[in-house]
Amino acid sequence: MASTTRRRSTAADRRAALEERMVSALEELLRSGLTYTELSVEQLAHGAGISRSTFYLYFRDKVDILLRVSGSLRIRSHEIAEGWAPCGPGGGADGLTRTYEQIIGHYREHAALLSAIHEVAAYDPAVRDSWSAHQDRFVDNTVALLEEEQRAGRTPEDIDPRLAARMIVQGGGEVITRQVLGGDGSDDADVARELAHGYWHGVYRRPALRN
Repeated sequence: MASTTRRRSTAADRRAALEERMVSALEELLRSGLTYTELSVEQLAHGAGISRSTFYLYFRDKVDILLRVSGSLRIRSHEIAEGWAPCGPGGGADGLTRTYEQIIGHYREHAALLSAIHEVAAYDPAVRDSWSAHQDRFVDNTVALLEEEQRAGRTPEDIDPRLAARMIVQGGGEVITRQVLGGDGSDDADVARELAHGYWHGVYRRPALRN
């Protein structure tokens, strides 16, 4: 039984190491100017130092790689976002600004992969659905946060948590994508501050509607 556990661990370690090499190779190829559609399995396998046959032992196809990469990007962005709370140390608009800066920085570090994800999502339902699920998780987390803040009396009761969360997440996601893919990073801090203050003053400092 113990030897079986060790074998499984070794296999998982090999897979994780290979995926890291594949991501590095993919980013390098994309930075060279190729689009994801132009990349071949042979190029990806060669870049990762493996054979084509080994590639297919671990990945179904090129889209499978992109789905795994997008999953890793999402996990880290969720971790960053969940590190912010409205109250307490690191809270408030300033803390939210720093959170947005970290998220923008995370995606800028992997801008080539983000570009590939949006490129393929335009024609591949699996990638598109995966990225939509990513946003849905952010929306659900934001809804839960806003509802908790309403119960605590810190957010106006007239705010619709679901609608507000969709606007915050989907609108903010579009701004971040455009900023990362279309900007040089010189004004990332300014964009983060505007996103944070739009969120903060929109749901925490907005006066309640009067009948």
